[in-house]
Amino acid sequence: METATFASGCFWCTEEIFENVKGVGPVMSGYSGGTKENPSYEEVSFGSTGHAEATQFEFDPSVITYKELLEIFLKTHDPTTLNQQGADVGTQYRSAIFYHNDQQKKDAEEVIKAIDEDKVFSKPIVTEVTDFTKFYPAEDYHQDYFKNNPNAGYCSIVIAPKLAKFRKELGEKYGKK
Repeated sequence: METATFASGCFWCTEEIFENVKGVGPVMSGYSGGTKENPSYEEVSFGSTGHAEATQFEFDPSVITYKELLEIFLKTHDPTTLNQQGADVGTQYRSAIFYHNDQQKKDAEEVIKAIDEDKVFSKPIVTEVTDFTKFYPAEDYHQDYFKNNPNAGYCSIVIAPKLAKFRKELGEKYGKK
């Protein structure tokens, strides 16, 4: 098993997407890329810790490759907006790939370059590719948020349509083991 850590603005969305990808273990919502030890949601939301809302999970590279995970990650949020996802603005909502080894860094740079060259987005990708240092799990109420709150406004308006779209696009990669 290998580990992947991604930040895409909303850890609730990213968690639910990757929870349903074949070869991916349980997904944890949390915070990465900052300076404060054990930050709280309120501290991260305020934007003063340097952390991004992130997800971390283990995956089986014999089932799904890191490059495939990167493509899913980059295509399930807007990686072309700097420090912003939708109405959420600030470094805590940045798009980031926290690589765990040199091969992950190389893969991230290659996938970003290929997606940019294919003009998948109308603007270039600005996703940060940075060395992983530490991951802090978010508070319990953030874990499995969509599963536990499917009728909450944000879940039904933002997450559910995003899941439906990518369930269709990901085809065989989507749908647990």
